[in-house]
Amino acid sequence: MSVVKINALEIPPQAGDEIVKRFTARLDSLAEVPGFEGFELLRPTGEAEQRWFVYTRWRDQASYEAWRDGDGARASHAQGAGDGGPRQPVSTGATLLEFEIEVAAGPSGR
Repeated sequence: MSVVKINALEIPPQAGDEIVKRFTARLDSLAEVPGFEGFELLRPTGEAEQRWFVYTRWRDQASYEAWRDGDGARASHAQGAGDGGPRQPVSTGATLLEFEIEVAAGPSGR
């Protein structure tokens, strides 16, 4: 059963372009991670929600934990990752939400 991890990030309104740039720059690092099934960066569109959501799906909890506890997560979250210099965090806070997928649907393929 796949698991979903959603990191709810508190991003100042003026920092939206920067968070998109940073996540886009490190997408390739996830492509070959064993057990990784998907990633989406969700920008809030309504006035009631100001947090950005980082949605990842993993084959199982063990796959997620192997990535989280390994060099991949450390490298992707390191300040200055990819640009050679230190940089400040974009988010002012974060909350990790965790789920198992119980029911899912997709296109029928017709």
